[in-house]
Amino acid sequence: MKKTFGTFTVALACLLVFSFTASAKDMNAKAKRNLDSLMAGNSRYTGGELAHPRQGAERMKDVALSQHPGAIVVSCSDSRVPPEIIFDQGLGDLFVVRVAGNVLNDVNIGSVEYAAEHFDVPLVVVMGHKRCGAVTEAVKGGEAPGHIASIVDAIAPAVAEARKCSRGCDLVERASHINVERAVKALKDSDPILSHLVKKGKLSVIGAYYDLDTGKVELLP
Repeated sequence: MKKTFGTFTVALACLLVFSFTASAKDMNAKAKRNLDSLMAGNSRYTGGELAHPRQGAERMKDVALSQHPGAIVVSCSDSRVPPEIIFDQGLGDLFVVRVAGNVLNDVNIGSVEYAAEHFDVPLVVVMGHKRCGAVTEAVKGGEAPGHIASIVDAIAPAVAEARKCSRGCDLVERASHINVERAVKALKDSDPILSHLVKKGKLSVIGAYYDLDTGKVELLP
């Protein structure tokens, strides 16, 4: 029995290592390093130890004529979710595309393309968040006023998919996750620029979720 258990343990360990390697191999070294920097910054933020790096007058002069951001962040416009603060980054570190519900359209995708191609940014993070107002409106349904309807319509497919979950599911949270997943896929598949960079291994696109209560950023599968 001990021998069987030992064999199972070794097999499980090998499987876990393989799974980690398989998921990590799709991200190049530069993207991994930049993602590590973001997550380290978020740890400082949640721990109340913000470093406020690269935010002084000297940094302002350094980036006045050129920029080399380490990551593109597509996030919600919610005033409680500023990427530079929750990741504890500085001037020129992030190329941020913000829109209610972190939805995508041609203009937003073009902004991501611009940074990925012109500045050789290796990483895109699509970040949703807890209790997102835009997603909540989409879940409520009904007719939204003015141009808000375009945001609700963009999130509607994620809500429809979320409604398929079993009872006890937090519909807004589930829809928010799916909304991020759909955006990640849309960026990865976006022709001709982003899909090409992804296939060449020059660009990684990942999803993330921000908890308003804890300040923690969770990376989605």
